[in-house]
Amino acid sequence: MSEMNNPCRIIGALDNGAAGLTPSTLALVQAADVVIGASRTLALFAANISADAERCDLTGKLSQLPDWITLAREAGKQVVVLATGDPLCHGIASFLLNKLGRDSIEILPNLSMLQLACARLGVAWQDARIGSVHSCDAGEWQIGATPKHGLYALLNLLRQSGLTAVFTSPENDPARIARMLQIESLADDYEMAVAECLLQPQEQISDWLKVDAAAAGRFADPNIVLLRRRQPVIREALFGLPDERFKQRKPDKGLITKREVRAVSLARMALLPDSIVWDIGAGSGAVGLEAARLCPHGHVYAIEKNADDAAIALSNRASLRVSNYTVLHGRAPAGLENWPDPDAVFIGGSGGELRALITLCLQRLRPDGHLVMNFATLENLSTAVEALKTTGAQWDVLQLQAARSKPILDMHRMQAENPIWVVCAQPAKSILNDHDD
Repeated sequence: MSEMNNPCRIIGALDNGAAGLTPSTLALVQAADVVIGASRTLALFAANISADAERCDLTGKLSQLPDWITLAREAGKQVVVLATGDPLCHGIASFLLNKLGRDSIEILPNLSMLQLACARLGVAWQDARIGSVHSCDAGEWQIGATPKHGLYALLNLLRQSGLTAVFTSPENDPARIARMLQIESLADDYEMAVAECLLQPQEQISDWLKVDAAAAGRFADPNIVLLRRRQPVIREALFGLPDERFKQRKPDKGLITKREVRAVSLARMALLPDSIVWDIGAGSGAVGLEAARLCPHGHVYAIEKNADDAAIALSNRASLRVSNYTVLHGRAPAGLENWPDPDAVFIGGSGGELRALITLCLQRLRPDGHLVMNFATLENLSTAVEALKTTGAQWDVLQLQAARSKPILDMHRMQAENPIWVVCAQPAKSILNDHDD
């Protein structure tokens, strides 16, 4: 309670400056000994900050902010941080709470700029999901981009939301977001509205725009983007899709893990919503793509040595509207060194490198991770078992023999599929301990 006698006050400010604050909140700004804010916000309140107050521009200096506040408070000074809108909605307050603790801070929120944008457009926002690309230049979107890309989280959010409100930045602007949707073949699925320069004399609110029009547009900064679906999401089972749902190489019989084996293999991978998955020998991509749908907050890294199959896996990614899936054309293990450690690995094809791949995967698996392999030949099964024995891994083998009904005249018979061995393994405890170190 003693700290709260002189808390740092984080005040939500709007672009109409002092007019957007209550008299009591404005009085706190006027009485402050230290006022911290971005250069644009400090300029908005220049006439309301005491001539004796210290003004600190935090632009590009966010990491120094906790020390500034601590030193000022220790000297008995009253500190105000001018944030934008609601400081707890993609704002600075969460950062300062983590650094300084709740007892050191008092938060005085304002209207969120998202609320204002929705009000201008007459859109109820209680069901909206909120995203932000208000960060450094993310660069243009590319198919198969990984979580390192600055637009990655937004694309995943859009796929799960009927209405999305987005904080932008000068580089990551509405046009770039629209181009991302074009690249992902989603332009016809969404429409966009842009609220520019809210509460400023040059404020402008667009009507709902087609994505193609927004991609070619120019918008004043700062702005807020609203995206809404034009049609409901097509609902499909999360996994165990029919084999015919996946495009396969023709005229050859495409490389695909059949539905029954796929379901059991995914179950043995013990996936979680945020799992990182490797799919080695992706073929048409069926296992990896279904894993991606089961792990909406994770990511699947796939590799396939056949160029035609890699292209087909990419086509199936588009068809299933999956974002968290990256496929690499190459021969494993080359390229795997650039991937993050996995929670689960599926090996559907090894390109003659099975023994080395098993050793590598067991070394790279995270604690409690699972390696699952499918084999149709005795030779590969034997190689896998011998390799697992040498590593000391915990393993088991399951043989699956499915038969599907086929019509014959006015009756049905059962036609057997090829038997498949599903080999499941976890690293030896010593490997896990070394991995933790």
